[in-house]
Amino acid sequence: MRVSPFKTAAPFCAALLGCAGAAHADLVTLDDLPTAPPAQILILGEIHDNPNHHETQAALVQRWHPTALVFEMLTPAQAAAIGDTPRDNAARMAEMTGWATSGWPDYALYHPIFAASGTAEVYGAALDRVDVRRAMTDGAGAVFGPDAALYGLASPLPAPEQALRETDQMTAHCNALPPEMLPGMVAAQRLRDAAFARTALQALEKTGGPVVVITGSGHADRARGIPAALGIAAPAITAFSLGQVEGDPGPDAPFDAWIVTAPTPRDDPCAAFTKTP
Repeated sequence: MRVSPFKTAAPFCAALLGCAGAAHADLVTLDDLPTAPPAQILILGEIHDNPNHHETQAALVQRWHPTALVFEMLTPAQAAAIGDTPRDNAARMAEMTGWATSGWPDYALYHPIFAASGTAEVYGAALDRVDVRRAMTDGAGAVFGPDAALYGLASPLPAPEQALRETDQMTAHCNALPPEMLPGMVAAQRLRDAAFARTALQALEKTGGPVVVITGSGHADRARGIPAALGIAAPAITAFSLGQVEGDPGPDAPFDAWIVTAPTPRDDPCAAFTKTP
């Protein structure tokens, strides 16, 4: 496992599995996860179109009773529009959030999370697309604002780490990106991770926690994602990262725990990069 810069709630094996002879204690099932929230901020990763991942997130929200839910998928305005809408009314929730035009997978996949949220305050962490695009040219720190240094955005990444992240971006985009785009893609990712962490801390300060963050598993990366930004900005805050993946992530999986599920049926995601005009 990569070394995490943030404070964990307790030694992972002891806290979750009791160290009962578990040689691979970080690979878990839903039943292995504790009944009480293991940290102040709980980052629940997903593959966005996998319904099993959302069912697990909903089950954990119901189990851990967070005071706040932070969604990667919602802007602050969309979250505010929920108001007093009954969370179990799927059609009304989809309408109030404008989900159909958001570009995310169908609202039905996410409805179990909202339905399980009770009275938790809902926060939207999504940035305006214009700002994300601007980070690609101007840098993450310039877009983030005056607290950029607090979240580690005022300085460039070390060259080896920058190179690794650019390679990951190229792989994630089917090796189809022009190389000159890669630094900007890394900057945009750094901006979004820091913004999600900032929203989670704001939610924790206002509601007292625990706070659940619903996000892609890439953002749950302990070394690079939301947890890393939290570790820089608020090292005293405890955080827990759950990755949900569709295959063995290997011995260096960058999560506190991960769940492996069967792949959901989907079209080849690389097909869009190979289509001819």
